[in-house]
Amino acid sequence: MALASDLVKIFDLPAHPLLVHAVVVLLPLAAAGAVGLAAVPRWRRRYTWPLLGVTVAGVGSVPLAQWSGDQLHARFADLGNPLIERHASLGNDLLPFALGFGVAVVALLVAGRLADREGAAAADDANVPRTWRRISAVVAVLVIAAGAAATVQVVRIGHSGSTAVWDGIGD
Repeated sequence: MALASDLVKIFDLPAHPLLVHAVVVLLPLAAAGAVGLAAVPRWRRRYTWPLLGVTVAGVGSVPLAQWSGDQLHARFADLGNPLIERHASLGNDLLPFALGFGVAVVALLVAGRLADREGAAAADDANVPRTWRRISAVVAVLVIAAGAAATVQVVRIGHSGSTAVWDGIGD
């Protein structure tokens, strides 16, 4: 079966299976890193920029994977495979999860930085309020929940794609 000439390829392969690996690796990696920074605040100073970089790359790879998946879906739409349709539907739902996670990570990093400043000020003055420390703790819980949700969605989408390829094509 020849692929359409307008299909974007990388090393003569459809781009989607390759681009999807950026999402599959980077979003869960960012989620694990965010959990680490949420759980161990002293890591914030050292790992803020690497976490932000991995998070931006992971969230940014989602639209690329969706775009290449739309191209591949258009190529195989005539098969009428319900497994491919389910995978495409799940794939289109990932961006809000990824964006929510990305926003939560940025909020954690900002709130954490302000909590660190507040903590330094509190060392000099016992009357300094602990507002940012409390906000940072709440945001940490949100980051853990958003990271878990994004990771679960990535797993669900990946599983449906694998099922569509291995069980659906050729039946």
